[in-house]
Amino acid sequence: MDGSAASRTAVKWAAGDAFRMRLPLRIVHAVDPSTGQIGKNAIPDALLRRGQRILLEAEAFVRERCPAVEVTTQEAEGAPAPALRELAKGATEVVVGRCGLGGFNDLLPGSVSVDLAGRATCPVVVVSGELRPVYEEVVVGVNTSSVCEPALAYAFEQARLRGATLRAVHALAPGAAHDMDEVHDRLEALRKEYAQVTVIEDVRSEQPVDALADASESADLLVVGSHGLGTVGSRLFSSVSRGVLFQARCPVVAVHSWRPPASGRS
Repeated sequence: MDGSAASRTAVKWAAGDAFRMRLPLRIVHAVDPSTGQIGKNAIPDALLRRGQRILLEAEAFVRERCPAVEVTTQEAEGAPAPALRELAKGATEVVVGRCGLGGFNDLLPGSVSVDLAGRATCPVVVVSGELRPVYEEVVVGVNTSSVCEPALAYAFEQARLRGATLRAVHALAPGAAHDMDEVHDRLEALRKEYAQVTVIEDVRSEQPVDALADASESADLLVVGSHGLGTVGSRLFSSVSRGVLFQARCPVVAVHSWRPPASGRS
């Protein structure tokens, strides 16, 4: 939470997901010592007070809108991306605003959204500040790579929690071969576990970023796989997933690894 409109929407989204998963919510504001005027490791009182005010307002908002959600706040010290990346190690998911105080720069290399989506160990939800209607549909990008398996599992669980239809989009550039048998097998394995979820297999002959962005127009959530951690993972992440982060009309979740949480985890 940084006080921006997008981060307020992210808090609202996170509170809703915490309620659905029956998990506590932690709202974090990062204060970077390097912004201090009186020394590298000194944080001006004004920044501390501002951070406390932002957290109090966010906490009050959640308690009013979602009183059943257990909510705590934390003022973390350090630049936002590494601070949140460290906290992500013990989290079920991390939720951030897509266009926070950085505006367009929030989607450039080195930004908080891109850094977390490419390197965090848990699913990262990137939410824009736009208010959208509820479409009761979750979209997931699926292909023949094992990278999509955690994203598929997460997407099925989100569809179950929301009572939504799951649209599995398999897109390849025009002229490329479609191996639908393998894609179908991946979906079939999870269909048995999530019999209550209606699944639409959506095969498109177009560039993956374009296909997923188009599908996001009438979706509540778009789920994509993340290649992994570290600098190599971040570079790999920069293709389809980064393009989707920029072009999607709905919240995007980048999933590197995931398993259904037990109630009571944070």
